Amino acid sequence: MKRTLQKIAFFFEMRSFGVCAWWATKLGIQTNKVRLGFIYATCIGLGSPLIPYLIMAWILEHKHYFQFKSKKRSIWEL
Repeated sequence: MKRTLQKIAFFFEMRSFGVCAWWATKLGIQTNKVRLGFIYATCIGLGSPLIPYLIMAWILEHKHYFQFKSKKRSIWEL
């Protein structure tokens, strides 16, 4: 039982820390402050911020599907 819980915790730790690190780099602040913000928001919001957090984690995991940027080619690259 304990080993199964450790595997589940490890899985979520590997997936979840990417969201906080991404927001921290975008906002230019420390990662631990973003993590504390999510923890406080989850406690105050009675767990409701977990839904957008999990959505953001899923989007970051599959972000290669959402990149529609095309490079503009110059006439010299034709």
